[in-house]
Amino acid sequence: MGEALGALKRSHLCGTLREEHIGEKVTVMGWVAKSRDLGSLVFTDIRDYTGIVQAVCNGETDAALFEKATKLRSEFVVAVVGTVRPRSSVNDKLPTGKIEILAEELKILSESDVPPIYVKDDDAVSDDLRLKYRTLDLRKPRSQEILRTRSRVYKLTRDFFYAEGFAEVETPMLNKPTPEGARDYLVPSRIHEGAFYALPQSPQLMKQLLMVGGFDRYIQIARCFRDEDLRFNRQPEFTQIDMELSFVEAEDVIDVNERYLSHLFREILGKEIPTPFPRMTYREAMDRYGVDKPDVRFAMELKDVSDLVAESGFKVFADAVAGGGSVRAIVVKDGAAFYSRKKIDKLTDYVKDFGAHGLAWAKRNADGTQSPVLKFVGEEGMDAIFERTGAEEGDLVLFVADKNDVVYAALGNLRNHIAEEMDLIPEDVLAPLWIVEFPLFEYDEEEARYVAKHHPFTAPMDEDLNKIESDPANCRAKAYDIVINGDEMGGGSIRIHDAAVQNKMFAALGFSKEEAEEKFGFLIEAFRYGAPPHGGLAYGLDRLIMLLTGEKNMRHVIAFPKTQSASDLLTGAPVELPAEQLKEVHIRVVEE
Repeated sequence: MGEALGALKRSHLCGTLREEHIGEKVTVMGWVAKSRDLGSLVFTDIRDYTGIVQAVCNGETDAALFEKATKLRSEFVVAVVGTVRPRSSVNDKLPTGKIEILAEELKILSESDVPPIYVKDDDAVSDDLRLKYRTLDLRKPRSQEILRTRSRVYKLTRDFFYAEGFAEVETPMLNKPTPEGARDYLVPSRIHEGAFYALPQSPQLMKQLLMVGGFDRYIQIARCFRDEDLRFNRQPEFTQIDMELSFVEAEDVIDVNERYLSHLFREILGKEIPTPFPRMTYREAMDRYGVDKPDVRFAMELKDVSDLVAESGFKVFADAVAGGGSVRAIVVKDGAAFYSRKKIDKLTDYVKDFGAHGLAWAKRNADGTQSPVLKFVGEEGMDAIFERTGAEEGDLVLFVADKNDVVYAALGNLRNHIAEEMDLIPEDVLAPLWIVEFPLFEYDEEEARYVAKHHPFTAPMDEDLNKIESDPANCRAKAYDIVINGDEMGGGSIRIHDAAVQNKMFAALGFSKEEAEEKFGFLIEAFRYGAPPHGGLAYGLDRLIMLLTGEKNMRHVIAFPKTQSASDLLTGAPVELPAEQLKEVHIRVVEE
């Protein structure tokens, strides 16, 4: 049975006690991390979010206190009153390791069953168990450190943008469903029978309406929801640092965000990152790295060798070029020895996940070239490839031949995969990069139409305005992504603020006038009464926290995350509901 606090008041946090407190009477409260009964003495480590301090109960001077101390188990919640004294056996691993508390009073505030997981950072427990017993997992020092860093980022963000003249405005959680992008989470209306709200995928339209409303600079740490097929580092609900600015061009948005990120890196990591950040066009990023979020901390760039192999006898190469695709290669420095045939076969399986049919290779060895395509390309042809790609003795050259989008995806992701396998990525380096001049549209082969690369409200570049209808494939957007260490941290654009241009965009995306009016009439109506030029950006806060804390798993930077199947192992959500409750919102579940 747990005791009440009574007259006890906590005087110090566990991890804050030091040698200067020796001789003081203190009261600490927390969880029992470990308790050791040594006969006449019980040593108890007490933990709160600041750290651990050792308390000592002496059976020779206080038998009743000692008897209570012998009952302590891991994760009991206790209050200890006592005097700080020097610790006889110093523990240099703890900030409190030079002192201890000689207990005079002990209260057991709450007892604990045997914990199903250890409350320590190196417990090596599975993620599913961590999520099921998340309250225990949150007590770990590492979990505390991550979430308190997250909290600090919230404050730094608000302080920075408030000082820049931004106003924080909450946008609705119950919205009109959107026709583009990921699937919405739908919320049935009890009052309006058969009608539904949607949870926001982002505050995009609302923040644009705030600009029309004259707010000039808006900021929000916004909760967003997407009902999409989840990947390793995606969550159905996530957090954005969302902003919008009026009377700006891309340079203005980029400037304020470079200063914000530099401030964040300085305050959280103690790193000075020079500005302005490097920039790269979308086209250059794809040609050099195969992805639009390149990790530029290491080399291994893609090289186009299409012209060197177009007339070769190797049908795979020749057909790819003849069909309008390409043959591109990456050079793995010192990869000839590192990658055996068996390992290369695994790389081949890897690129197949990105649509490639196979992976050709060549090793430049001291005694000549080793490659299954050597007999088709010839020694001279291979020498030309080595010269083009910069391959030297001991290097491995890997080729993919296919449609360009397949070649880019396969080699771009393979490049990252190999860098991890060979430990080529430098630690403790931040490499921010702006990717600019994105395509405004991309072609969706399944739907046989053009769709928006980012969203339908992105403005085209001025010189490409006439291409919206005549040449959508080559129409560039006033869009910009901030990429850091190979991850997209945020993205934004200058928005369309002219109703006529917005209607052209809707038409190019295949919306009839009636459909555009039904879905976005409120936006067009707002534009009729004077919309300022405006643009903005949104960060994926969870990814940003991963970067700042060095975490590899998004679930570890969120207090109560979902699994990859969008389940909550802690609460059991989602759940089936009784028919009576569904009837109130006019829903009936029908089994097929």
